[in-house]
Amino acid sequence: MTTRRYALIGTGSRAQMYLGALAETHAAHGELVAWSDTNPGRLDWSQREHPQLGSPRRFAAEDLAEIVGAERIDAVIITSPDHTHAQYIVTSLDAGADVVVEKPLTIDEQGVRDIADAAERTGRDVTITFNYRYSPRNAELKRVIASGEIGEVTSVHFEWVLDTAHGADYFRRWHREKQNSGGLLIHKASHHFDLVNWWIDDIPSRVFASGGLRFYGAENAERRGLGARAERGSTDDPSRDAFHLDMRTDDKLRGLYYEQEHHDGYVRDRDVFDEGITIEDNLALLVDYARGATLSYALNAHSPWEGYTVAVNGTKGRAELQVVERGSVLVDEEGRTVVDPSARPDLVDDDGTRPAGERLVVQKHFSPAREVPIPAGEGSHGGGDAVLLRDVFVGADDDPLGRTADWADGVRSVVVGIAGNRSLAEGVPVRIGEMALGSAGRALTGAERSR
Repeated sequence: MTTRRYALIGTGSRAQMYLGALAETHAAHGELVAWSDTNPGRLDWSQREHPQLGSPRRFAAEDLAEIVGAERIDAVIITSPDHTHAQYIVTSLDAGADVVVEKPLTIDEQGVRDIADAAERTGRDVTITFNYRYSPRNAELKRVIASGEIGEVTSVHFEWVLDTAHGADYFRRWHREKQNSGGLLIHKASHHFDLVNWWIDDIPSRVFASGGLRFYGAENAERRGLGARAERGSTDDPSRDAFHLDMRTDDKLRGLYYEQEHHDGYVRDRDVFDEGITIEDNLALLVDYARGATLSYALNAHSPWEGYTVAVNGTKGRAELQVVERGSVLVDEEGRTVVDPSARPDLVDDDGTRPAGERLVVQKHFSPAREVPIPAGEGSHGGGDAVLLRDVFVGADDDPLGRTADWADGVRSVVVGIAGNRSLAEGVPVRIGEMALGSAGRALTGAERSR
């Protein structure tokens, strides 16, 4: 059995999934040799949390190329803030290592060009971890479409709602500035655009976007008369409310961020209604595809429940997927928000006795509807993370659905958000083929398609 040597950059919340896999489930398949973070306290906490990792070599991010060579690194795992992805991907590839990177691939056209050039120049692998491809419900929808049961896809309607726990969180931390995250069209929605690209096996060609910051932010708070507010959530300030996050009550957030602020000054629990937010919280897009289908997409980041609905129309019928990931966000007796994982009452089993969180229905023309069974999934992201990690560290088995994603898939997902941001700024539709993508443009003509 071959054990690969890994380096990791960025030991925040998302990195813990990979660290846990290397420490336990996939310890026989990979060894964490070196790691880096701008905050040494997060490295200390992660080392205490995963003692099985031993003492990986610590390095500064600017020394990445040297570390890849000196430590004979096979692959670099990148879980740092979005705007840093491109530089670390390019450096890793040029130094001789493969890459595993969290979505999004990058946040702008320059990053897309640089990554594509480096991937072609080196011939090395870039795996982008689209875990939602692995959740059973999304895989079943892929199977339905691929089977031809609903015919050739003509249009897709896709609505994703983020609740006031998860959605609000993007407005507390570094994601709130578009220069860091590309906004929700890139940081969050690249997941969703990848799903559509994958479901219908097509390539986006034109984007028209509309949206804005309509709920969070200081101007909206003033307009609604919210009054004085605590500047952050981890405080005993009496002006705190349910939109504030108290990291002191969560072991992971307290250890990774609150107790490490003295190292770099990063505050992860800022008020969602203060100044300086440059991303949108309500977004809508029309996306045309190369073979003629159109996607209508909507994202809301202040919903009382969280989940998504997808309707795929075809020449022979229609498939509908409805998912409730969390039924509500409530407030406990101490004024803290708690998440109710049960579904809303409109999704119930046939006997009406038990809430159901997901349902896939297919109906052909002139036929009754049928419900498609969805296999049970375990763990986060709809049961996708565990399967994804196995593919990352062990390798994919027979994969007829083509769930493993490479840099070209990452390009196809992120360019929708990049074009959407330009459309928001300019108020016009944006043709993706006319963007300055360099050699990455071949990923949008089908030349790089592996599935």
